Order: sequence, then C-alpha cells, then structure tokens
Amino acid sequence: MTEFLGRIYSWLAFIPKITLGNLFEILIISFLIYEILIWVQNTRAWVLLKGGLMILAFYLGASLLRLNTITWMINHMGQLALIALLIIFQPELRKALEQLGSKNIITELFSSEDVRGPEGYTDKTVNEIVRAAYEMGKVKTGALIVIERETLLSEIERTGIEVDGIVTSQLLINIFEHNTPLHDGAVIIRGNRVTAATCYLPLSDNLSISKDLGTRHRAALGISETSDSLTVVVSEETGRVSLARDGQLTRISDQETLRQAISVEKGEDTGAGRFRLWKGRHKNERKAE
Repeated sequence: MTEFLGRIYSWLAFIPKITLGNLFEILIISFLIYEILIWVQNTRAWVLLKGGLMILAFYLGASLLRLNTITWMINHMGQLALIALLIIFQPELRKALEQLGSKNIITELFSSEDVRGPEGYTDKTVNEIVRAAYEMGKVKTGALIVIERETLLSEIERTGIEVDGIVTSQLLINIFEHNTPLHDGAVIIRGNRVTAATCYLPLSDNLSISKDLGTRHRAALGISETSDSLTVVVSEETGRVSLARDGQLTRISDQETLRQAISVEKGEDTGAGRFRLWKGRHKNERKAE
C-alpha cells in the first residue's frame, strides 16, 4: 500500500501547480474565445467558418492518406488565404473593434437577458405575411419581406431603419405603400416582429437569372444565397408573389401554397441566456406580446 501511494505521489509531482494567475488567464482566454465565436456567428464569417472546417477535414483526410501534393498545396496557400480573409472581412473587423470599445464588459459578461432571436414565429405571423403579400399583389405594390431563420441578419438591419413592431398585414402594407418614407427596400422579420425597414439586400450575380426579373427579385435571390432566410417578393409590374430560398426563386400561385412553404420552415423558441452560445445570439430581442 505504501508503495502504491508512493507511485501516486510521484505521478502527481509531475503535474504543474495551478496558481491563481493561471486560473485568471484561463478565464480571460475563455472569454476572448467566446466573444470571437459570437462575432463569427453574427457575421458572414459564420458561413465562411463552416467552409473552413470542411477544408480542414479535407486536409486531415489528405494527411492520413498521405496525399503529399494536396497537403503541400494547402500548406503553401494558407498564408495567402489568411491575408485574403483580413481583406474580405475588414469592415466586420473594424466594426467588431468599435463595438468592443463601446461595451461595458462586466455588464455584458453577467447579463442574463435573452441573447438570441429569432424565437419561432407563430401561425398568426405566417397568416399576416401571406395576407399582406396577396393584398399588395392585387394592387401591384412591390414588396420585399425577409424572414430571418438561423443566420442572423444584423448587418442587413443596420442598412435600414429600426421598426420593432409586431407583424401585422396592416403594418406591412403601410410600409410598402407607394410614396411613403419606408417603402423602398426590404423589411426584416425576426420571430414575430418587424425589426427594420428600408434595408438594402445584396444583389445576386447569378448570370442564369432570367432577364425578366428586376432588382427586387435579384435582391431576394442575393440574400437567399448568403443566408438561410426566406424572402417573400411581390412584383410591382405583375403583382405576382414569389418565394426566394437557398438561391432559388419559386412563383407561388395561391395563399395556401405560400402559407405551407413558410410554415414548413417555422422555427421554435430557443430563448436562452448569454452563456448558451449556439442557441443564443449576441443580440437582445423583445418577445412578441
């Protein structure tokens, strides 16, 4: 028994002592990694990160199979890729540094408020969107209604004007009414609320798109190519209603078809707290009344 305890003691002697400073460093590094992951999730970098993980998995597979040419190419392209990322995400990096300078870190760290949206939108919200789309279609009022899902659209929201109103057909119709201050651009819907209007969407550069489609439809396709959102489009020329999803534009013939298409993608409430990273986004949301 004494010999056994002596062995255990000799093993423990090799374990470095953890000091208070070590714990403090672990806390700081964990917080920084958490904030970086939050920033990645809330920007276009989240989509890029998923692509990067696929490349990493491919690289590991090539290493295991000893595909030396492929691993050599990836190793030498890594530095160029890093420089390219800094250039591509220069606006996001600058915005992240500006936000870091304006934060109260202690308050943010111990905040227990809900940090995600969207909570799942309800059947009532779906019905209001469908009703508004077809009411506007009857009078040929153009509209762009973007329904946020998993990909946060905060960057798009910043290009518009904050609304923060419960989704109703009357509100949507009034926003897109001709010659009103908010009619130009898109509205963003998160959960059961209209968060912003007059938002600018990225235009699709897909050359196979029909020449008959105007800027509104290209914008709907553009946002569907860069996020998992659903975008309802009402044509100002024909009054037709279409739905953009995953880079595809589908014409919807009737209200029930549109209602089913949106309802199938309906999310669930995932309210959390600050420390639920993948089920919580770095943004406070008000719940629908």
